[in-house]
Amino acid sequence: MALVTYRQALRDTLRAEMLRDENVFLMGEEIGLFEGSYKITEGLLKEFGPRRVRDTPIAEEGFVGAAIGAAMLGLRPVVEIMTINFSLLALDQIVNHAAKIYGMFGGQCSVPMVIRTPGGGGQQLGATHSQNVELFYSFIPGLKVVAPSTPAEASAMLKAAIRDDDPVLFLENLALYNAKGELPADDVAGVEPAEIGRAAVTRPGTDITIIGYSRMARVAAEVAETLAGEGVSAEVVDLRSLRPLDRQTIVESVRRTGCAVVAEDDWLTYGIGAEIAATIQEGAFDWLDAPVRRVAMAEVPLPYAKPLELAALPSADSLLTAVRDTLRATGRAPLETTAS
Repeated sequence: MALVTYRQALRDTLRAEMLRDENVFLMGEEIGLFEGSYKITEGLLKEFGPRRVRDTPIAEEGFVGAAIGAAMLGLRPVVEIMTINFSLLALDQIVNHAAKIYGMFGGQCSVPMVIRTPGGGGQQLGATHSQNVELFYSFIPGLKVVAPSTPAEASAMLKAAIRDDDPVLFLENLALYNAKGELPADDVAGVEPAEIGRAAVTRPGTDITIIGYSRMARVAAEVAETLAGEGVSAEVVDLRSLRPLDRQTIVESVRRTGCAVVAEDDWLTYGIGAEIAATIQEGAFDWLDAPVRRVAMAEVPLPYAKPLELAALPSADSLLTAVRDTLRATGRAPLETTAS
């Protein structure tokens, strides 16, 4: 096994899938000569040529529409949109075409395409470049939406997305690109595709369930480690897939622990966490010993100033506070926090 970054896992997986299937090609802004704004496509233009690594104009609606047409004709385009904020310019193509064609054509035509796009704050990119608007897409039948949190999951999930016959929105978080994890050394081709729609219990526990995805799944793991030092056994559920949503794994976990906190990187109102809380209420209400709590970013356009930006984002400290408050409500709080 080798220690690689999330960024490298994506790049190596794209290359492996392009070698595996000649119908896979890449398109997006500055992904060729410039090798991508985040260097995910580094070296791929040189290896595969401009036929399979296509630089596009700054025209998201246009090149997403072109990718949909290519997918309808049997190719497997992987589109890189520089940031999820720019995907809003292609909403009509994504929501009214990519997501609807299979159903409106009576199953006669599928759209096997992937849209890769990063989001998230903490990079001082300003309010219009720092949003997490995955809720827009998770709401739409006909789309699949995934948000892996580790290099290994990113590789396995990207393979699954590229090979899927439905359009898949592949969400990346800017804060994760340099995060490291283990992958088979020089053999990413050997990584098995993940199952889209299946969450993972990444840390078993008995006292409380912490649910997150993407960056917040990693923060949840960090908080669980801190709680272990206080004698609290926290179970961590990494959603991995937002649509389809693995409700069964969520409900089974909460039935085991009796309480839950949901952490998300978007706004609280109408957020992913609200859907998770509703799922828990419907499937595990009789097992709950305390209300489900949610941790999310402040309900403001994200500030540019670094101290304000960090204050607005959910953090390990804010998640830890919510977990401790929930444990107090159940009577399971660790002694030192109960006394305080």
